Amino acid sequence: MLCVSSSAFGHASAALTSSPLSRFAGHPTTLRYDHDPRRPCSTIRIQKRLGRNPIRTASASAYPLFLNQLKTESPRPKTYKEVTKPFREIFAREISAQSKDSDISIAKVLLYIAAEDEAFLAFNREMDALSFVREKENLQDRSDSVEETGQDQSYPSKIDTDELLQLDGKSISEWLGELDAISKEVEAELVSRDIGCHSVQILEAVNTVLFESRGFERTSKSLTLDPKYSYLHSVLNSRCGTAFLFSVIYIEVCQRLGLPIVGARVGEEFLIWPKTENPEELFSVTSGQSLFAIINGRCVDDPGSMASDLTGKSLLDLDVATNRDIIGIALANLIRVHWRRASKPSPGLMLTSPLSQLNNNSISNFPLLRPQDLRLAIAAAERLLILEPLNWRLRRDLGMMHYYVRQSREAIQELSICIAFAFDEEEAKVLTLFVEKLHLLSSLKSSPFGSDRLAVR
Repeated sequence: MLCVSSSAFGHASAALTSSPLSRFAGHPTTLRYDHDPRRPCSTIRIQKRLGRNPIRTASASAYPLFLNQLKTESPRPKTYKEVTKPFREIFAREISAQSKDSDISIAKVLLYIAAEDEAFLAFNREMDALSFVREKENLQDRSDSVEETGQDQSYPSKIDTDELLQLDGKSISEWLGELDAISKEVEAELVSRDIGCHSVQILEAVNTVLFESRGFERTSKSLTLDPKYSYLHSVLNSRCGTAFLFSVIYIEVCQRLGLPIVGARVGEEFLIWPKTENPEELFSVTSGQSLFAIINGRCVDDPGSMASDLTGKSLLDLDVATNRDIIGIALANLIRVHWRRASKPSPGLMLTSPLSQLNNNSISNFPLLRPQDLRLAIAAAERLLILEPLNWRLRRDLGMMHYYVRQSREAIQELSICIAFAFDEEEAKVLTLFVEKLHLLSSLKSSPFGSDRLAVR
């Protein structure tokens, strides 16, 4: 389990902005969908475009790189950081403080996140294959260097990015086009019913298209640890994913239809509803269901869910999520998923376990972890830190993940910053002692720290 409070991974607070509607303007909550739980989640899997040759080179099928880079002979990346750097820069640019929150496309940013992780995985597969071949040939692997090449690679401008960036065989524009297609199907559904565009009819039509026409399904709890259900393009492709990502799809589709949707965290849920000046109308029962229940599904009627206690009045007290908040929630979910997978070989291990065992174990005794999943958790935490640079608990967790992956310099840097901003005096003392031991350990010639080599387990 990830030992971090919900505050460490972002706050679902602020207004989720969309195009204005004539009579809607309101507040937030989380989304669940009311589909038949007896129907198993689709087994369609994202097909990995792998050739028969086990050794891959940096090609269009291996990395979701920019097409204009692939047309010319370019230096082969030596580290995964070289491969992921352009995607991180695009992400930072999209969510920068200079960008107005309402101008940030949630779907587009989530696709950029997926593109970076896919590039990392593809590079890691290639390096793994090359490593195995070299081991069989008893050759010394000379690709262990972690030094940055310093090469000045040119990447597309912001205008070109969505067309040139490839993710699972499609450009970002094509993936966004999937959401456009869904909204057009909803429009056709409304036309076929010969009804107006009141929010109730629009939301019912969205549900019909998503869960009946297209057969989307929400993952069961047993499948939520599969990372593919936490990436937007995978959900659009397999039509199976987490409730949270379905809420993102709902928001994006309704935005295209001119119906602003807002959302907020309510307990463990992320609930959504149409923006309205009269929240009580959301709870008026029509045809056996309230509008709020139509959007959020069975959790509204579940006595064990906080959503069941909501009313029009209490809805006004919720902190509405901004677009940045929603992106932060998506990244927090990725941290949890990847950390849980990374720590699966060591049941019960928490991120902060070494801090509570300073007097019992040497910090040089590392638990068994899955390095690939750990790297992906680190990537998600680094991106979330761009959104929340003052979140000291998140920075602590990032520092601990660097420790687990044996990067002492990065661990010391993040934990030292965390100490300076920590509100808990006792925790600051523990972190100070831990950093001192890290300094000592990293100074030893036999230290296992400093390697940026990654192998899959």
